[in-house]
Amino acid sequence: QVQLVESGGGLVQAGDSLRLSCAASGRTWFVYDMAWFRQAPGKERESVATISRFSSRTSYSDSVKGRFTISRDSAKNTVYLQMINLKPEDTAVYYCAAGSTTSGKYDYWGQGTQVTVSS
Repeated sequence: QVQLVESGGGLVQAGDSLRLSCAASGRTWFVYDMAWFRQAPGKERESVATISRFSSRTSYSDSVKGRFTISRDSAKNTVYLQMINLKPEDTAVYYCAAGSTTSGKYDYWGQGTQVTVSS
């Protein structure tokens, strides 16, 4: 079992930055690829960033490319999402997930953290 707990969300203004953290626990969390998803009100959940198990590969959705950076620190059992130049359209609940970027199947999810960007 893998447990994921997100933190770092909040209310910011457009152009501000935030760093989300995802604390992972469970003996095998490090074998998984990790991802950040988000879901805005009335919209489907979308993947915004993924990172492979050994941090050798990252990927980003077009909407966040160049503004968001995903990273993982195995020593701290934490995955991060650094977000800069935030826009109102980034407003959503952000979720951390563990699984496989190859299959697109994520078995473990956190509870989510709210990010609200005011204009």
